[in-house]
Amino acid sequence: MNLFRLAGDLSHLLAIGILLAKMWTSRSVSGISGKTQILFGMVFITRYLDLFTTFVSVYNSSMKTIYILATLFTVYLIYGKFKATYDGNHDTFRVEFVIVPIAGLSCLVNHEFTIMEILWTFSIYLESVAILPQLFMISKTGEAETITSHYLFALGAYRALYLANWIFRFYTEGFFDLIAIVAGCVQTALYCDFFYLYITKVVKGKALTLPA
Repeated sequence: MNLFRLAGDLSHLLAIGILLAKMWTSRSVSGISGKTQILFGMVFITRYLDLFTTFVSVYNSSMKTIYILATLFTVYLIYGKFKATYDGNHDTFRVEFVIVPIAGLSCLVNHEFTIMEILWTFSIYLESVAILPQLFMISKTGEAETITSHYLFALGAYRALYLANWIFRFYTEGFFDLIAIVAGCVQTALYCDFFYLYITKVVKGKALTLPA
């Protein structure tokens, strides 16, 4: 493991921690897209099915378990414990419009036509667009709470650091995974506008509001 991947993993854990802390301390899930969290749940469950068949390291297994359990707990908080505060009227992104095409693409473009490989590919493609419901929700409300902005920034930083990890591995190990790299580029690109707004507004202590 290199420093880019470690930093990416820590940034991902930070994002999850920020989100859970925000919901638990405020006793509210206002401004959080439940659909994005469902998509992330699908991502981690389909990607980490090998948790029950393959052991790489304690670190690897621990991270997989944390991602799955934390995301499922987040979904529970949104649709269960704090359901009364969930803003379903603004969380209206049609997730079937990404799930169905991605499922088809995963069957057509993959490294190997096996169930585990197709599910892994599906998770990679789906993760690249899983944030869309959250961004769509922000576009409808026109603003995001500061703590939600911190969560999204940490999540975007995680993916950007993983891109650096793949570049590093290409030059040091000759490793190259086109599917993961292309999907990672798409995911990072989706955050670009948000990164700009975060740096120009949130970092300066202003609320993150979208241009009229």
